[in-house]
Amino acid sequence: MPGPNVPFPPMEAQLVEALPEGERWQYEPKWDGFRGVLENDGGELALWSRNERPLLRYFPELRKLGDLLPPHSALDGEIVIELDGRLEFDAMQMRLHPAESRIRKLSAETPARYIAFDILLWNGEPIHERPLAERRKELERVAKGFSLSPVSKDPALAKEWLERLEIIGLDGVIAKRVDLPYKPGARDAVSKVKHHRTVDCVIVGYRTSGTKIASLLPACIATTARSTSSVTPRGSPAPCRSSCRKCCRP
Repeated sequence: MPGPNVPFPPMEAQLVEALPEGERWQYEPKWDGFRGVLENDGGELALWSRNERPLLRYFPELRKLGDLLPPHSALDGEIVIELDGRLEFDAMQMRLHPAESRIRKLSAETPARYIAFDILLWNGEPIHERPLAERRKELERVAKGFSLSPVSKDPALAKEWLERLEIIGLDGVIAKRVDLPYKPGARDAVSKVKHHRTVDCVIVGYRTSGTKIASLLPACIATTARSTSSVTPRGSPAPCRSSCRKCCRP
């Protein structure tokens, strides 16, 4: 389990139809990978999924990040794999393999990156108690050597991300309240907007969050998806891939 001073589970996002706007909001790309809380508060480096599953075993190439963390520190972020300028979620799922030799082989062939977007603890200080505006400044100040997710307070830029960056595998745009502290497990401080797609399917299960339905488990009965997004991606793959590399750069 995470260290005693790590706020857990991580904050989650409420799916909305349109990006909220105003001075209280900050925007980030929504990475299509595995959520991961990287921390050493319990005495050794650990990487936890949102469901408290230890992930470092499946991504051994990320152990080197432990050298960048002082004792009793924790970051919130996303584990991603980029192939040919595009984020590949299927490559992420292939890592969840029982054979250590297979994992070592994949980690060498398709190394993962850790994209940090929030700071929870640093050298024992509970940064998570501060509002996001202060946390982001602290993240940029102290998290040297980490890849940081880009942010903006410009809704026009956030809409451009939504329009252009789906082609490189980004999963939408996240909007976060800059005036609130980190709220473990809560959804009211974070919103997400995704491209809308439809497909004919049968719902065979669902997961709840409190009294609300959080996600659905569909069984597809058709092979062709129809995009219903009102936003049409513009531009060629080349500049989008360049944007991905720029986003992921340490």
